[in-house]
Amino acid sequence: MKQLGALVNGKPIETAGTVDVTDPSSGEVFARTADCGPAEIDQAVMAAREAAASWRHVPVAERARVLREISRLIGRHTADLARLEAQQTGKPLRQARRDTEITGRYFDFYASAIETFYGSTIPLDDSTFVYTTWEPHGVTAHIIPWNYPLQILGRSVAPSLAMGNCCVLKPAEEAPLTALRLGELALEAGLPAGALNVVTGFGETAGAALTAHPGIDHISFTGSVEVGRLISKAAADRTIPVTMELGGKSPNIVFADAEIDRALPVIVNSILQNAGQTCSAGSRLIVQDSIHDLLVGRIAETFAAVDIGPALEDPALGPLISEVQRERVLSYIDQGRAHASIRYGGGALNGGRYGHGFFVQPTLIDGVDPASTLGQEEVFGPVLAVTAFRDADEAVRLANGTDYGLVSGVWTSDVKTAHRMVRDIVAGQVFVNTYGASGGVELPFGGFKRSGHGREKGAEGLRGFGQIKTAVIAL
Repeated sequence: MKQLGALVNGKPIETAGTVDVTDPSSGEVFARTADCGPAEIDQAVMAAREAAASWRHVPVAERARVLREISRLIGRHTADLARLEAQQTGKPLRQARRDTEITGRYFDFYASAIETFYGSTIPLDDSTFVYTTWEPHGVTAHIIPWNYPLQILGRSVAPSLAMGNCCVLKPAEEAPLTALRLGELALEAGLPAGALNVVTGFGETAGAALTAHPGIDHISFTGSVEVGRLISKAAADRTIPVTMELGGKSPNIVFADAEIDRALPVIVNSILQNAGQTCSAGSRLIVQDSIHDLLVGRIAETFAAVDIGPALEDPALGPLISEVQRERVLSYIDQGRAHASIRYGGGALNGGRYGHGFFVQPTLIDGVDPASTLGQEEVFGPVLAVTAFRDADEAVRLANGTDYGLVSGVWTSDVKTAHRMVRDIVAGQVFVNTYGASGGVELPFGGFKRSGHGREKGAEGLRGFGQIKTAVIAL
């Protein structure tokens, strides 16, 4: 049984209470972490504020060097980090390894990005010299979910540190272990004590205390719409900026002229990756009526052949994160069963290879009413809802017919249709003849509507962790 403290000011700290960490593949508790409250949060924020006074003045080249060293250490420890990520989240080992590699890439990318990130001069008139500079906010709070602990840590912490901020990171209570380990590696890489603090515990206590703390200057949050609203209100009370990524109900739109053999494996992967517990999961299939039966039939055959099992056995599909999440997903399937057709799956998996883990079959539901609960709400499980369309106008209406706007996929051989769909779909990312559930670190990522606001990844992600200052000097 691993017993891990929070990481504050470069040192582990213990608390009176602990939080259990459960292996989703077995249902067994295999680690415990600190149950931080307001006192520990205050200690972490104060450590970050003290470190921020000097870290912001560290030369850019030195900051970049530290970030590259973090990336190098992640690479050296990829196997161990991936195994820990798979065990705490239930995702297959190969997916956890990919997540670990992408996390290292974030630190390397932002090391290079900050070295070429310049202000500008503005030619106002001959009597003045005007220029702009970018400065850090100060102390940034990072609240990350359980589905991609390492990746989301990398995409928010790396640009924040690169810009000169110091961080207080609160991982989800279900999956905090790789965040703690990465905090240790950051210290080994030469990051000053207090520049990255990892506070564990429950959202209702540790998370709430962090977002309400007066020493926080910026909040980055990935999670549910409901929690996002609470965090936005807390930030508004102190007039500090927030970056919000709040999920999606993303479609793959397949036209009759699409290359089905090319589209099929990508569509399946976009809903089964991480057991569908992905903000950008392709959870809706909007397919032209003339090829509906063909495509749905082939997806059902593919689902039937999927290898399902414990994360460390590296199957194609692992368990959901918890029993609570499994029951939530099964309830959505039951709602769909009432008005649509279950073409494959629809149940839990128990016993034998699955033991007491939190497994659900990949589930294909056809004829889903776009206005139904299943057609509108984020399921966060391996459940694909299918709706047919007649023409491009109807496809656009269906694609835009939810409160979300994170990612969309379009499959067509017609370039005019492709450009029309990119123009008319309301989403932060639109992929044509591909689907980037994880995407590249260079690609700005974020949503429209209830999917959130602000952008992470790429150069836009770096700007989000800085603020611009304008200097006007009379000559």
